Amino acid sequence: MADIDYTITSKGAIAMKKVVSFIAIVMVILLSIACAGQKKQTLYIYNWTYYTPDSVIEKFEKEYNVKVVYDNFASNEEMYAKLKAGGTGYDIVFPSGDYVSILISEGMAEKINKNLIPNLQYINPAILEKANYDPEMVYSVPYYFGAAGIAVNTAKVPNYEKDWSIFSRKDLKGKITMLDDMREVMGDALSFLGFSVNTKNPAEIEKAKNLINNEWKPNLLKFDAEAFAKAFAAEEIWVAQGYAENIFAELPESEWSKVAFFIPQSGGPAYIDSMVILKGSKNIELAHKFIDFIHRPEIYAEFCDTFGFPITLNIAARSYQKRTPLYNATELLNTEIKEDLGTALDLYNKAWEEIKIGQ
Repeated sequence: MADIDYTITSKGAIAMKKVVSFIAIVMVILLSIACAGQKKQTLYIYNWTYYTPDSVIEKFEKEYNVKVVYDNFASNEEMYAKLKAGGTGYDIVFPSGDYVSILISEGMAEKINKNLIPNLQYINPAILEKANYDPEMVYSVPYYFGAAGIAVNTAKVPNYEKDWSIFSRKDLKGKITMLDDMREVMGDALSFLGFSVNTKNPAEIEKAKNLINNEWKPNLLKFDAEAFAKAFAAEEIWVAQGYAENIFAELPESEWSKVAFFIPQSGGPAYIDSMVILKGSKNIELAHKFIDFIHRPEIYAEFCDTFGFPITLNIAARSYQKRTPLYNATELLNTEIKEDLGTALDLYNKAWEEIKIGQ
């Protein structure tokens, strides 16, 4: 029998190398596909500062094995300007009611699929009645009903009236801030004067502007919607118009007792901040899951407990609340929801420009 020649010719070696290379390429492709399949889906959220607890975000990420990217804004105007500039890639935004109206009218909001959000059943019907911008939740789902108020450092200011007139006190000059937010500041002045926060009457808007310019602004350190809570915590200011969640988030609980937070009886602008899925969102289904997750009663209670909110919106969450709220929900009774002002917005913009001149 002839001997078998096991020698591989150079041509055979080349052929084998090609086979090995082909197999390697296939393996790389398969590995890439597998890694792509394991890549976490990402939900992009644009929300107010101090408005969704880290613990809630973390629980959502863990339960759905996703990643959340959370960016902050300080005012509706800032949020809207960024969205109009385009290219943000956000999936969900949290505008106040008047800006929900604007997003809807400009075709920037995706319709809500209620079948994907069974926890809508827990939303307070009384709050939906106030949400006249979208009462059927066609484009938005309410997140929270509340109002800005006044925080007072009672150690520094032991005597005070629970009223917007505190901003007229000359003895507190340089120790007071108000929000850099046109609708909030103008709304406070209008309410104090007995007018609607949504008035379209030029004479009433003019009176509110004069009150702010002549009596309130001279005592202010500045208008500030971003750092007022840090300044309050550092005792650089003693009185701040703002949101309870911002103020108390900057203070250790051991110091909460020295802070009085209240909404004046004369009322003021209230808000219903809502969750809106933006048109063009790349994660519509995941966005619906997030909205449903937020309105899971125990999760909603955790949200309110974190910031010391009274539970005004999700009825079922009340049985899960563990902390006494930092202000009473009855203080909201005299407030008024901010509405879309339409063409009258120009009157407010003009007044606000005149207020801010020289700031």
